[in-house]
Amino acid sequence: MCAEPSYYLLNKNIALRSWRLVPYAYYTWRKRDAAGLKQEEYELLVKCDGRHALPESKLLDSLAERGLINVCEPGEELTEWQKPRFCDNRYFPAVNWMITGKCNYNCLHCFNAVDNSHLQSSFTWEEAKRFIEEAAACGINEFTITGGEPMAHPHFLDIIREIYRKGMYVGQLNTNGAFIDQAVLDELKAIGCEPVMKISFDGIGYHDWLRNKKGAEKEALHAMELCIRNGFTVMSQTNVHRLNVHTMLPTAKLLNDMGVAVMRVIRTTESPRWQENAEGVCLELGEYYDAMLSFLAEYVKTDCRMKVFTWQFADVYPQQQLYRLRPVAYSQKSYRDSRPVCASNRGMAAVTAEGELLPCNQMSGYYARHNDRLGNVKEDGLRKHLQEGRYLCEVCTTLGELKAHNRECASCPVFSYCGGGCRVIATAYTGDKLGKDPAKCLYFKGGYVEKTARALEGYRCMQEDIPLSI
Repeated sequence: MCAEPSYYLLNKNIALRSWRLVPYAYYTWRKRDAAGLKQEEYELLVKCDGRHALPESKLLDSLAERGLINVCEPGEELTEWQKPRFCDNRYFPAVNWMITGKCNYNCLHCFNAVDNSHLQSSFTWEEAKRFIEEAAACGINEFTITGGEPMAHPHFLDIIREIYRKGMYVGQLNTNGAFIDQAVLDELKAIGCEPVMKISFDGIGYHDWLRNKKGAEKEALHAMELCIRNGFTVMSQTNVHRLNVHTMLPTAKLLNDMGVAVMRVIRTTESPRWQENAEGVCLELGEYYDAMLSFLAEYVKTDCRMKVFTWQFADVYPQQQLYRLRPVAYSQKSYRDSRPVCASNRGMAAVTAEGELLPCNQMSGYYARHNDRLGNVKEDGLRKHLQEGRYLCEVCTTLGELKAHNRECASCPVFSYCGGGCRVIATAYTGDKLGKDPAKCLYFKGGYVEKTARALEGYRCMQEDIPLSI
């Protein structure tokens, strides 16, 4: 005897989405990327809305076992976020949004310093609301909020509330920490916003100097302590240069003892402002690689458990005794000519405070200097540029196209591992968006794959099929 049909509802953390070229997919709450579905799975999930009585089937059982649906009472309803939504554009799960270019600090290395703030724009509250509305309609899921100093925006908390009201969330917040206090953290938690707090800290004894503000080091450490005490994950963003490179190990130990989850070390690069204010202080690329090799070799000998990510070099995971080589993007098995030149850019639309769309915000200086405009969300909205046009063309550029343009990279034996390297670095050094990345060339020619393996003896490389000799 057949069982009576039952009513089903999507689990509360599941939302159905469709895009051009990705017609059957779903989001899991607070996971950035959508997961694909088969057509029959998607069509059955659409009926799991509390209104359709569904006969038993193996497919229903499978969807329930995967945690996508539950039996419900007739008439139970999906939330607005959960309801199936067709987004008439290409799939983009995330946005890196510079809500303001203004900053309260006067950092020596940054073009968004306070003495340049009159040159910087911000999203007005009305512009921000329109952008958030359209991001939701385009199927955006996660925001990274940045600046300038985003918390200096007069509508910072309003923007956060609106993102959550539309069913999206903030995964990361980039800040100098100066505006973080208990009241702000309480408000963020009340909204449901608990992002990774990426707080700048440039080494014991050197933070005030680089930030060009007395007391900045004390403010940053206090902000980190307060965030950790309130249950937020904290990542330190640490600029390294010739003056502070010797402080990396003691700084890492301090941050580890505080409970910081990740220390991200970034080579302070040759921006015009940095060159003007600190000539001769920037680490050369080979000098930087050697410094990070030495730092990580010493760090893994300590009892620290904090993860350390070094820009364009290596990430170490002490608790698992693993490491990852940042310049190695692919293995022989995973490389394909059809992959985008930057997978990160292909999944995350970058938007400047002026509303300009870019492959990533680190390239804002190049595009502004060359008046190279890919699209502006304040002028035409977001959807248009996720449907067609220059922005979409750039972020969908493939490795095969790079090889066709750049014969030197195409003939290089390590191309299938590095994929031509970072487009930001390549453009900065060569002025060619599809040029070679000299940092990666130096890395592989300098034998840093093997050097890192020796320096991190006892740790296992996460990219197991990578030969030491590449």
